[in-house]
Amino acid sequence: MTAASRPGTRWPARPPVTCIGETMAALVPEPAAPLDGAGLLGVRIAGAESNVAMYLADHAVPARWVSALGDDPFGRRIRTEVAASGVDISGVRTDPHRPTGLLVKDPGTDGTRVHYYRRGSAASALTPELLDDDAVRTAGLIHLSGITPALSDGCRDLVTALLEPPADERPCPVSFDVNHRPALWTDGTAAAVLFDLARRADIVFVGLDEAQTLWGDGLVDAAAVRELLPRPRILVVKDGGRAATAFDGAEVHTVAAPGVEVVEPVGAGDAFAAGFLAGLLRGEDTVRALRLGHITAGAALRVTGDHGPLPDRARIAGLLDAAPQEWARGR
Repeated sequence: MTAASRPGTRWPARPPVTCIGETMAALVPEPAAPLDGAGLLGVRIAGAESNVAMYLADHAVPARWVSALGDDPFGRRIRTEVAASGVDISGVRTDPHRPTGLLVKDPGTDGTRVHYYRRGSAASALTPELLDDDAVRTAGLIHLSGITPALSDGCRDLVTALLEPPADERPCPVSFDVNHRPALWTDGTAAAVLFDLARRADIVFVGLDEAQTLWGDGLVDAAAVRELLPRPRILVVKDGGRAATAFDGAEVHTVAAPGVEVVEPVGAGDAFAAGFLAGLLRGEDTVRALRLGHITAGAALRVTGDHGPLPDRARIAGLLDAAPQEWARGR
């Protein structure tokens, strides 16, 4: 029985997936080195929701990215790169008065720090009036993250409006990646706001570590997070590079993350969400959707940017069908 035909489920509704959120230009030292001693900076793009859209397109799932960009070179570069990946960008607006957001990466021995220059950006001016856009109204599934409500009051109102109707009254399911970014939540409201949004969503992605940071150290495992968030139809709890557990109605499935040589972890969570959603939209069962999430995360872990190449289709098919021992050897 496919995911689409299981009693009591609404997955998948239908493509396309509409991903809503900010994408910024990213300046990255090349080669990787602390920013204060770097000689050259490469220009890339970075955005959780556009990452999801691009990986969905890699999996041949029709995807749209909806946002706003400044009328500037960074904005034009972002449009070009996202569109080149096969994502529909017809819902991306150009704001003639506000700039495209910018981030700068600062690699170090204890990890990579990120400096944001996004206050007053074009995307931070998004509001609930975006709900009238055709790219949103005709979506089969909407994907959001907890980054967007931290950008401005208008962005918070937008995400709240998308999640406000009860699940059985929405025109389509809503996927929500908690994606807690502490630097963006200066008003101390992150725990309450992100919890309220997560409990309203149809599909939720959250890391065990970020759940503990937000909602208490007592959340010692995935089951404890599910007890806290019983309402989402599907809850996926990621435990770093160890495993991911999906609660799909009464079913519970855990799939270990096979080893992979990590170049940089940034973007892996977005890739995992895209792979899992692609699995659902293809009618895969929960275990295979989790595997596809891990496979896609591996593509991001192997590169310094947010978006890396997937294995070829034959390799992906082999991994999805692999026996547990073969799966554990690596992706």
